[in-house]
Amino acid sequence: MKIAVIGGGSTYTPELLDGLIERRVALGLGAVVLHDIDASRLEAVSGFCERMAAHRGAPALVRSTLDRGDALDGADFVINQVRVGGQQARHADIQLCLEFDLIGQETTGMGGFAKALRTIPVTLDLCRAMERVCPNAWLLNFTNPSGLVTEAILDHGHPKAIGLCNVPMDAKMALATHLAVEPRQIDLDYVGLNHLSWLRRVTVEGRDVTSAVLDALAGGTPANLPDLIDPPHLVRAVGGFPLYYLRFFYHRQAMLAGLKAAPRSRAQEVMEIEERLLAIYRDSSRHEKPDALSERGGAYYSVVAVELVEAIALDLGNEQVVNVRNEGAIPNVEPKAVVEIPSRIGRTRVIPRPTTPLSPAQLGLLQAVKSYEQLTIQASVERSRDAAIAAMLVHPLGPDADRVEALLDRIIAKDCIELA
Repeated sequence: MKIAVIGGGSTYTPELLDGLIERRVALGLGAVVLHDIDASRLEAVSGFCERMAAHRGAPALVRSTLDRGDALDGADFVINQVRVGGQQARHADIQLCLEFDLIGQETTGMGGFAKALRTIPVTLDLCRAMERVCPNAWLLNFTNPSGLVTEAILDHGHPKAIGLCNVPMDAKMALATHLAVEPRQIDLDYVGLNHLSWLRRVTVEGRDVTSAVLDALAGGTPANLPDLIDPPHLVRAVGGFPLYYLRFFYHRQAMLAGLKAAPRSRAQEVMEIEERLLAIYRDSSRHEKPDALSERGGAYYSVVAVELVEAIALDLGNEQVVNVRNEGAIPNVEPKAVVEIPSRIGRTRVIPRPTTPLSPAQLGLLQAVKSYEQLTIQASVERSRDAAIAAMLVHPLGPDADRVEALLDRIIAKDCIELA
């Protein structure tokens, strides 16, 4: 097996490689090829990854290249983790949105909009390259906004694509700790879009424990359930536990105030963490995954990626929460829409698990954000200014009509985006 990692200079990459090294024999893994356009970062990260692999008995497993075609050629899996514009572009998005009194989180609101416009053309160009040299490869997309980018890939790029996020795994692991059970014993009725999701039911080996979790929230959020942030009456009203990113919608004023009051943006914090990590990666004496990597975010990134590769490669037919076409699994959501939902994973197909309809409170918000996502894809693919304005107006966290064009013009100028 050959795995190509596009955006291999990411400081996340050693986390991914750690899991791949662990499962290399079961997977029949022969090569992990790291590609990036930043030669300096790629050299630092790949050198560290090569030492990691050699120290654990796989000296020939990892190599790097600045030639994307070389990385992709003959790949069985392509893992996309690019960040177009880097953390500097993320910081600029946050600051621009705050200037317009808007939430500018990197996947939610107009920060996510700007990132999507930068990212979709680059990702679809990757898909065209895959069609030339590895047309049968699976494309596993970690690049944010993951669900939106995955829908763009499936609509306009590559048919064998799955979107990934660590939020579902975070939720499962936190619940396992809280309930004192193994993660494999837990099943989640998890439904929504990427970074717009609810837990409607929690079972442990078939036993419904949702009420017990709800009761735990009645006295305040337990320390080991940090992402279940809302009181029981809100959970009952919307029909599920809102996961982390829904706080930007349900508590928008508090979240906006927090962003404004922060002495540094999250992008600035990450840039400082990355400098420390890159210094460690450049140290030729180091070969163990550093503790500082946990500060970077993305807990269970390796677990999510490796479990998905394993399920496809070994045709396991197990269930994982991923971003895929709905295909009728959620009855009141259009079949072609990409949703985040438990799905059965096999060698040739990913089948979303049928579930019950969304509650009216869930459906209203999801449909608005899904319309925004689809309009954003249209804006990017067709280079349509009208579609971009419509996307911004339909988003619940978007600007008023009298400011939408001013914000769009700033995004276009900042990121050198062409719209007509």
